[in-house]
Formats: sequence, structure tokens, C-alpha cells
Amino acid sequence: MNLTDRYLKTRKLTETICSHLQTEDYVVQPIGDVSPPKWHLGHTTWFFETFILKPYFMGYQEYSPEFNYVFNSYYETVGNRVIRTDRGNLSRPTVSDIYRYREYVDEAMVNFLCHEPSADVKELLTLGFNHEEQHQELLYTDIKYILGHNPLFPAYNKNYISPKAEKVNSDFISMPEDVYEIGFNGDGFCFDNELNRHKVYLSNYQISPDLVSNAEYLEFINADGYHDFRHWHAEGWDWVKNNKTEAPLYWHLIDGEWHNYTFRGLEPLNIKEPVCHISFFEAYAYAAWKGMRLPTEFEWEAAADQFKWGKSWEWTESSYLPYPGFAKAPGAIGEYNGKFMVNQKVLRGASEVTSPGHSRATYRNFFQTNLRWQFTGIRLAK
Repeated sequence: MNLTDRYLKTRKLTETICSHLQTEDYVVQPIGDVSPPKWHLGHTTWFFETFILKPYFMGYQEYSPEFNYVFNSYYETVGNRVIRTDRGNLSRPTVSDIYRYREYVDEAMVNFLCHEPSADVKELLTLGFNHEEQHQELLYTDIKYILGHNPLFPAYNKNYISPKAEKVNSDFISMPEDVYEIGFNGDGFCFDNELNRHKVYLSNYQISPDLVSNAEYLEFINADGYHDFRHWHAEGWDWVKNNKTEAPLYWHLIDGEWHNYTFRGLEPLNIKEPVCHISFFEAYAYAAWKGMRLPTEFEWEAAADQFKWGKSWEWTESSYLPYPGFAKAPGAIGEYNGKFMVNQKVLRGASEVTSPGHSRATYRNFFQTNLRWQFTGIRLAK
């Protein structure tokens, strides 16, 4: 696939995800961690305008000087910006304005790509494609939070099909004590936080071939797991009490029966599905209740070719830290990952809303321990 086709295909998928929304859905920001869908549309467009068109396309006229302030996410190098928690206050630019902005930038990008770009620009383009694919997953998660916190529980798409969970129900996979190589290796794209490939020593361990199911997690709830401090980190126990947490996000107890908000609306809980939308605190507490633990990210990667993954992002016990020899790129692109390597846990795998071709065994996702609006699940180790 040539660069123009790859660009247009990536951009089209973002708009397809939004095609099930009503105009009012585009502007909602229920919490600071969730961005309005229209902001994602604008920000991913701003990325190509700021890092490709403005510096490399001679004669390009910026669409609007105000948009840099509106759609810059966290790039200090690029200038001031609207703070994240205020994105929901942006009634202007309108949704139609932002779609016109996308059309304008897309037309300029197609013209720019008529000529073969340099190797450096190709590298930026590939980062831009992967950046937009990250936001496609975030669009799904943010849309689910927006609609799932509407008291009417409206469906995003009544025809949405969730991939089937295939439970192996086999014994834990035994991994021998050894020195394993961790990190990206080979051709193709990876993010800078997947480098450099290096060796780690692992003691022998076992890891489950299956994700924890809703039925299994329900046993933890019924065993009063949310009311027993012994299973929780101190910070997690404070989080449970302060938030009065009793179940995973989107679970609702109605007339004595558990229901779950899905993209199709509110449905009876499917107990066979992997448990999803839980915090690191909950994942840790469940593992402790079972007398087990979460795998480290290195244990997960070393065994990843022996189990199926990709249904949910999986919490690991590992803190998000740089690999040996990690170095941030110069300029704004260097702000992509390194500046977030503090106070976060690593998740491995992918989820049902990860864009096609955007997952690999070395991919390192990362979130704070209390967050659960992402599609997050549990795999046990011992």
C-alpha cells in the first residue's frame, strides 16, 4: 500500500468510528480523562498539519492559527494549549468546522504525497498513522464512557459485534528459569518505548493461558472481595472506600441481576466474557484473593507466543520505566512517551477496539493505577 492510500485509509477509519454518533455526542466530556470525540478528530488532523505540512510542504497555508491552541495535546515544544479538562468547554469550533478542517488538511496531504517524501518525513508519516490509530482506540473508549454514563444507556451501534472469547481452560503455562530477550526487534514500526531490545533474567514461573472471566470475577464480588482490606494495596483500599466501588466499570445490579453496558446498550452480564474495565487496584486485589499475582511485563512478553491475546489490555505488575539505553528524540516528537515514565503501570496486549495492524507482543501501553475506562483485563501468574 502506498503512502497516500495508507493515509486515506487511516483517516477514513477514524470517521467511520464516529459515523454512529449524533452531533451532541461529539462534544461531551464527562471526566478529565475522556476527550470529546470532536477533539480527537481535530487533534489527529492537527498532528499532520503541524509535523508534516507546515514544516515540509512549501506554500502551505495554515487552516487557522487558533487551532494550534485548541488541538495541541501535551507538546510543550509546540506552544500553549487548552488544558485537557477544558476540552468539553469548546463549543466552538463546531463539529462541522472540524470536519471541514479534516477535508482541508487531507486535500493538502494528498497533494504533498504526490512527490516522494524524504526518509525522515516518511518516518514522521508512519508515526502519524500510528498516532491516529492510537486515537481510534481512544475514540471507542471515550465514546463508550460518554454513552455509558448517559442515564438512558443509549446504544452506540446496535449491530456492534464483540469478538468471541475463546477460553482454553487448560493448565497454566510453565516457563523455565532463563535469560530472555525483551523489546522490539526486526523491521517495521515500533514506538520508542519498545526499544532497546535487551536481556532479562526470569525465575521459573507459570502464567494462565486464559483471561479471568466475568464468572470468575463475580466469585470475588460474592466473596465480599470489595469489603476485605486484606486483598488490597493501601492506596487501592482508599480508592475503593472513597469511590464506593463495588464492581467493574459499566456493571449495574438491577433487581438482583448483574447487567453490563456494552456498545449495544445495557445487557444482561455475559459471564463467559473476560472481565473488562477494571483498575490495576482491582486486578491486583483479585489476584491476591486467588493466592496468585499479576505477571510482570517481561514474563508476559516471554510467554506471549504461547497464549492468545488481544481481547483486553492486560495489567502487569511492572512500573512504566525506560528500557536500558532509551533516549528521547529531539524536539516535540521526543515528548511522545518518555515524559510519562512515572507513576504508571504497564499494560500488554491489545483490545477489541485496537485498530487492525496496531498490536504486537512488544507494545507497551501504560495508565495510572486507578483508571478503568480503557478495555483492561486480568491474566494471572504464579
